[in-house]
Amino acid sequence: MTDAAQTSTAGAAPRRSNGVLAAFSAACLPYAALGLPVYVTLPEFYASHVGVDLAVVGLVFLIIRMADIVIDPALGMVIDRTNSRFGRYRLWMGLAAPVLMLAVGMLFMARPGAGAAHLTLWLVVLSLGFSVSLLSQVSWASALSSDYDQRSRIYGWWQTANIIGVLAVLMVPVLVQNMGWGDYARAVQWQGWFIIIALPVSLAITFAFTPEPPPGPPASAESRFAYLALFKRPVIQRLLGADLALGVARGVVGALFFYFFEAARGFERAETSILLLVYFVFGLFGAPAWSWLAVRLGKHRALIWACVYFAVTLMLAAFLAPVLVEPVRGALEAVTGAPAPYADLLMAGLMVALVGLAFASGDLLLRAMMADVSDQVRLDDGADRTGLLFSILTATSKLGYAVSVLTFAGLQMAGFDPGLGGGNSGPALMWLQIMFAGLPALCLLLAALALHRYPLDQTRHAEIRAALEARGPAGRKAGA
Repeated sequence: MTDAAQTSTAGAAPRRSNGVLAAFSAACLPYAALGLPVYVTLPEFYASHVGVDLAVVGLVFLIIRMADIVIDPALGMVIDRTNSRFGRYRLWMGLAAPVLMLAVGMLFMARPGAGAAHLTLWLVVLSLGFSVSLLSQVSWASALSSDYDQRSRIYGWWQTANIIGVLAVLMVPVLVQNMGWGDYARAVQWQGWFIIIALPVSLAITFAFTPEPPPGPPASAESRFAYLALFKRPVIQRLLGADLALGVARGVVGALFFYFFEAARGFERAETSILLLVYFVFGLFGAPAWSWLAVRLGKHRALIWACVYFAVTLMLAAFLAPVLVEPVRGALEAVTGAPAPYADLLMAGLMVALVGLAFASGDLLLRAMMADVSDQVRLDDGADRTGLLFSILTATSKLGYAVSVLTFAGLQMAGFDPGLGGGNSGPALMWLQIMFAGLPALCLLLAALALHRYPLDQTRHAEIRAALEARGPAGRKAGA
């Protein structure tokens, strides 16, 4: 049965073909390639290479992400009320593309001395374009199917493509530096060009081969205060609490990754880039596993296990791996009969791989869970507020990442100087280790706690879908 036929079957949730999901996920490549440098590369790049004060960089990112808490829901409500012959989500993704390309050019091509004002202006432009694009994309994914398990599959494809995009952009500095094409600052510029070129190509594939089901009933004019009213729902409170804690945890790991492995572990930039690549490669391997587990245990139970696993492996990577380096080195030398100077990198790579397996779990499962929440909200309110709901989730994620950047200020207070690297004092390096692993582990356990007794499981969602179907076409989810 074709996707069009599946969509038109009354009362049946469509199972999209792998080809359609691959085409839909193509847009993830530039979006993910853009999202990672914004949170990981750009803060360190502007602090260490452009010359903006480390604390100022953290403050700029925090203010802009805080503003997103207000701006993103407003964008979500505008998207929910859009209806055009080009589609709702396709239209906004297309309009945002040139804005993103301009902002990427200005941010990634910055020269030393560009200053905080340059960073602030173009980060605002980039944030607006990225918010519109991401909200439209994740809302579109929600509309592709209303089935509880199929949404895990759809967002599994979405997250897998995101990780592929991350891996692609991570390969850029590895290639540039190891092939002798330039230094790290030059590699950042090449990352910008990669995003600028990939964006229109991937969007063309998504637009051409992905159906966009008709939208559900629009929200009424009185729903302008729906943003605040939604926070009263326990299911949303738990979901957003977990998302915030996960955002802080992953944001801290990303923001301090280079500092930790270079200053505290003594690796070179090229070696650290390889470790970051390993982190996301194993995130790619982990994505199907968490999607599979969600089908068998339920999404929230799978995510609880993922949070606990993430916390444990991160602590082991930070505090146990250094202890095991010398035994591993001795074992390698005994087997090979030759010195093993690479033992520390091998051990670090193994531990990073174990941590990376959990990377994909949060994004794919939380968004699949929010898609289910959108059905409950539609049942209760009689209106499609998918864009608004995903805007709240996106804003919470951004807030978590923004708060994580404040660790730069914490490191500065602890006496850490990014220019000294491994030459920092012992206490400063200890605080770096605590912030890199201890703080995220605590946040991950809080996320798991927030999801305990989460009320919207597969049984409850089936009841919601049955009630929506009983209302007839006007009450059904788009694509149902």
